[in-house]
Amino acid sequence: MAQNWTPSSWRQKPIQQVPDFPDKAALAETEAQLASYPPLVFAGEARRLKAHLANVAEGNGFLLQGGDCAESFAEHGADTIRDFFRAFLQMAVVLTFGAQLPVVKVGRIAGQFAKPRSSNIETQNGISLPSYRGDIINGIDFTEEARIPNPERQMMAYRQSAATLNLLRAFAMGGYANLENVQKWMLGFVKDSPQGERYRKLADRIGETMDFMRAIGITAESNASLRETDFFTIHEALLLGYEAAFTRVDSTTGDWYATSGHMLWIGDRTRQADHAHVEYFRGIKNPIGLKCGPSLQADDLLNLIDILNPQNEAGRLTLICRFGHDKVADNLPRLIHAVEKEGRKVVWSCDPMHGNTITLNNYKTRPFERILSEVESFFQIHRAEGTHPGGIHIEMTGKDVTECTGGARAVGAEDLQDRYHTHCDPRLNADQALELAFLLAERMKGGRDEKRMRAHG
Repeated sequence: MAQNWTPSSWRQKPIQQVPDFPDKAALAETEAQLASYPPLVFAGEARRLKAHLANVAEGNGFLLQGGDCAESFAEHGADTIRDFFRAFLQMAVVLTFGAQLPVVKVGRIAGQFAKPRSSNIETQNGISLPSYRGDIINGIDFTEEARIPNPERQMMAYRQSAATLNLLRAFAMGGYANLENVQKWMLGFVKDSPQGERYRKLADRIGETMDFMRAIGITAESNASLRETDFFTIHEALLLGYEAAFTRVDSTTGDWYATSGHMLWIGDRTRQADHAHVEYFRGIKNPIGLKCGPSLQADDLLNLIDILNPQNEAGRLTLICRFGHDKVADNLPRLIHAVEKEGRKVVWSCDPMHGNTITLNNYKTRPFERILSEVESFFQIHRAEGTHPGGIHIEMTGKDVTECTGGARAVGAEDLQDRYHTHCDPRLNADQALELAFLLAERMKGGRDEKRMRAHG
């Protein structure tokens, strides 16, 4: 048990990025009601994820995290969830085949509703209103009424998360993730793309392998690992009142777990060591993430690691690095040196999205070539340092959106207006996400072959 910690001890600390709810009584009533609701996830599931992440920290796995920038109430639907899951499974199977390592699947879904903002105020046509902070807090419409923080939105976020998790569990454990369905995961608009052809060839190879295994008596019916998959959820724990309401004691261990998601992360804007978010995170037993941006100093990182993972448990802490394609070479090595020198056990993950946002034709976008450049630098640096590039953290969707430029289908600046649907930041569409997975798999295979040659040299 973390010393002098309770699920509400964060309330005594300074806090960033949390809105001012005008109706404090309604907020307190909402939080009390949520505290009586069933958990969304269970402590045993969080422990299983932590065990998987411990393997990644030891170099024996790869972490794939991806999903919406910010989930919306309006776009919630079974088809949206299914298409995301299909795209995610495709990425995972490509990475598994390329890396020949187990891929830990963690979706930014069923809880990713709150967003940090660089400014509290948004101005349009001379009118200033509170910034949109995600559907769990206020509405995206640019009206005074919509932008008022409303605690009742937390109830809707809970109900949507529960429904989403219910469907995801059915997909993961009910046969949809069966490797014999690998051909069926293809999304319609991807079929005619270069990635569609590459994926078809890979699926054919997997199908041949499955035929061979069936011939020797290993089938999906007799082996659960071929027909089921572990799928976990992650979100940024920004709204601490909501998180505290779902922080429960695990009956088997007596430890506190956040039950709003299997894994939570601290954002780059809320990682102050003496502030509320770090205080909350130090007491929960879930695996956690920490976003690491260019402003993070090595000594500050080590201090945060000491606070958040004092027992140096493998799988407890994932460092999600988001520097920008032109800053990663100046920042990542110094953090790796500091962490390695102190013998800290962490998972190193690359977020190539948040440092590479630009504006084109009045749209926020992310050029695919910059995303790929940061990923390649991340892998090269780890290879040079002898450390394990353990994961990737991306914003993506299963939809055919035009929000990030580039990729094999070459989305241009003039195309952004066609299908720009995000509520906040631009996402890779399923075709771009699959292309990134193939490129990643090639890098991982190259690193594996290089390691094998050194071992036999």
